[in-house]
Amino acid sequence: MSKRPLSLLVAAVVVALEGLVTFGLGGFVAVETARGLAGDTTSAIAEAAFGMLIGAGLLWVAWGGLLRGERWGRTPGVLAQIFLLPVAITLIDSSRPDLGIPLVVVAVIGLAALLAPPTTKALYGDGQETR
Repeated sequence: MSKRPLSLLVAAVVVALEGLVTFGLGGFVAVETARGLAGDTTSAIAEAAFGMLIGAGLLWVAWGGLLRGERWGRTPGVLAQIFLLPVAITLIDSSRPDLGIPLVVVAVIGLAALLAPPTTKALYGDGQETR
């Protein structure tokens, strides 16, 4: 795919940033666990591994899927945005609007970019089959 629409690039950037943050937070938990600062080592190791795995997956979705114009990249990208919304709402309800509100904004931008008509056309074509 030679010409990517802006909406597809925005979607890829949003998903990549989410992947970097998630991977980074998982790495942070791993380092803190290795330093002996975890209250429950088993849970901390699982949390670190899960965070780094999900982060790597989101980076793959952004890089290997969306930036390359692969259809499969849209579904996990949309699911990530949908899963991010309850996390953001929980943060807002937990007296952390400084974290929750930006997450809502990022998730909405990601969803809008992933579901935008130019993104759909770039990933799925215009719906007309050629013979």
